[in-house]
Amino acid sequence: MHKPQIRIPATYMRGGTSKGVFFRLEDLPVAAQVPGPARDALLMRVIGSPDPYGKHTDGMGGATSSTSKCVIIAKSTQPGHDVDYLYGQVSIDTPFVDWSGNCGNLSTAVGPFAISQGFIDTSRLPQDGTFAVRVWQANIGKTIIVHVPISQGEVQETGDFELDGVTFPAAEIVLEFIDPADEGEGEGGGAMLPTGNVTDMLEVPGVGTLEVTMINAGIPTVFVNAADIGYTGSELQEAINGDAKALAMLESIRAHAAVRMGLIDKVEDAATRQHTPKVAFVAPAARYVSSSGKEIDAADIDLRVRAMSMGKLHHAMMGTASVAIASAAAVPGTLVNRAAGGGTREAVRFGHPSGTLRVGAAAEQVDGQWTVRKAVMSRSARVLMEGAVRVPDPSDA
Repeated sequence: MHKPQIRIPATYMRGGTSKGVFFRLEDLPVAAQVPGPARDALLMRVIGSPDPYGKHTDGMGGATSSTSKCVIIAKSTQPGHDVDYLYGQVSIDTPFVDWSGNCGNLSTAVGPFAISQGFIDTSRLPQDGTFAVRVWQANIGKTIIVHVPISQGEVQETGDFELDGVTFPAAEIVLEFIDPADEGEGEGGGAMLPTGNVTDMLEVPGVGTLEVTMINAGIPTVFVNAADIGYTGSELQEAINGDAKALAMLESIRAHAAVRMGLIDKVEDAATRQHTPKVAFVAPAARYVSSSGKEIDAADIDLRVRAMSMGKLHHAMMGTASVAIASAAAVPGTLVNRAAGGGTREAVRFGHPSGTLRVGAAAEQVDGQWTVRKAVMSRSARVLMEGAVRVPDPSDA
């Protein structure tokens, strides 16, 4: 006899150019309140993975890296923080949840979720203004400050802030990523530049020897010049995601960079670390037409960047990769800095497939090593649906 489905309180939220299913830790089934197979199995079932059809018809996922995400929020275990934020990137077609990194876009929604779900004492909230939710990003052990607009004592979601890659305007939320560097393990003992170099030569069998910049800031990322791999830097999703040869090449670059960065021991292990590192290709500023048909003028940007996420070209730009871009742009001599025209800078505006984004980050050398103390960007977030998700009872499996 089959049991009825179980009901789990949940909120479906957009944060930046991503969306995901948000849970309070205490609402999860007991077995899923701790890391392990039970938690992973539950989140995969919620999203609808693994799905050999690649559609997520039988789940909450959207069958893209931007929409196959789950978030678990708990009262913070860290002094001086309001909530702990744990992020799971659910693979679409394999039975796998990647916990190796953060989602910068969904970080935006963590602040509003924390307030609306009662994690913040209402006596601390202004009647009108902004409230800084201090978030402990548990995947990578970093602090994120989410400045949430408050109107009449509640989270303000509507507004006129427009974000390229998001269809409708909403309220602006400012994110501060505190000390975003040193996330990775790497050869450099966790340094922002894991090899200690602003550029390296990376040998990728079948592709060649490429000049790259590898960085651990926001999220581990390897940058390559677009021209070196046969691209202009103005590509949209359809130019990459339907090209099996291109996807294989970019995945090979990612895997070999992961080994060089010390994130995995051997290339074959890249399949078990799909979320990180990211691979992105850069090019100097030039005019192009975004995916919405909007013309992006060369004068409006410092450079063009295209980034891969979970094996596909991202439709816009991941928030954490944006931190990596801004951090690399601030370090003279990196491929990102060179594509942006060189010199020193504390902010960069780059063109991505959906439009443009400005991110601030000031780099400095400490004991001979480059680091970034803070990266700042504006995003938006809103609740799409709240209530409960239903999944088959795990004990009936």
